[in-house]
Amino acid sequence: MISKLQYISQGDSLKEHLDNITNACRSGADWVQLRLKNLEYETLLKTAEKAREITNQYQARFILNDHYKIAKTVKADGVHLGKTDACPMVVREHLYSWQFVGGTANTSQDCKEIIDKKVDYIGLGPFRFTKTKTNLSPVLGLDGYINVLQSLRIEIPMIAIGGITLNDVPEIIKTGVYGIAVSQEITQDFNQIKSFQKLLGISKFQEDLWNTNQNSI
Repeated sequence: MISKLQYISQGDSLKEHLDNITNACRSGADWVQLRLKNLEYETLLKTAEKAREITNQYQARFILNDHYKIAKTVKADGVHLGKTDACPMVVREHLYSWQFVGGTANTSQDCKEIIDKKVDYIGLGPFRFTKTKTNLSPVLGLDGYINVLQSLRIEIPMIAIGGITLNDVPEIIKTGVYGIAVSQEITQDFNQIKSFQKLLGISKFQEDLWNTNQNSI
């Protein structure tokens, strides 16, 4: 089950990333993505192992950005691939059958290409300008989401991403997207997670169902 609220880690150090993941999980996040760039393999592996331990403790799903081989090693719940990362079909062959593969898109054509490559969900954005990512694609805004979704008419979870605040959620959901991914807004105040979940219609029953399924694995 793809979560309707995805937290993407943020921090100026590895410790801050892990501390923020802990705080997110403690505050009720059930889907966390560790997003780190330009690290040596061993450093990233050890950090991913620690993030996996944290998310296991709180029974949250753990997604690793880009590094699918490490995602398999640490038994992450999945991997999220950027537009210039490995081909989703190649990644799918490498991973366990139960691991998710997500992909990034900015246009209808981007979406079609990675849907054909069998991704499980799409991170569609950016919604607005954000400093958390370099080489930012053109900003979509509400009209951009509406245009992409209307042109596709394909049932695959679309996750809006990019500078999203709590106040944006009602209008974004009206466009037809499945859920949202948030980094800075949640990192600034982890107490907002419950408010995001309420706006997205994430019920306590759904959380309990996920936890029950996890315990049965």
